[in-house]
Amino acid sequence: MSEIGHNVANERLTSLVQRIEQLEEERKTLALDIKDIYTEANSAGFDKKVLRMLIAERKKDAAEVEEQMTLLDVYRRSVGAC
Repeated sequence: MSEIGHNVANERLTSLVQRIEQLEEERKTLALDIKDIYTEANSAGFDKKVLRMLIAERKKDAAEVEEQMTLLDVYRRSVGAC
């Protein structure tokens, strides 16, 4: 690889690393912000664990949620939990 090509590759690599580092910092900041919101919700009397479950459920397709709930109901009945 020529020196020019080597410098271009080094610059590209440096750019990629810097962008990743910046995004990692942003992710850390966002994670702290989300944690603060969960703390706020808890202070307002909401259950953080249930709130996390609700957030996870809302990310899923409605059909997938329905299928999981149906299976959960079947499993509960099988073990006599209902």
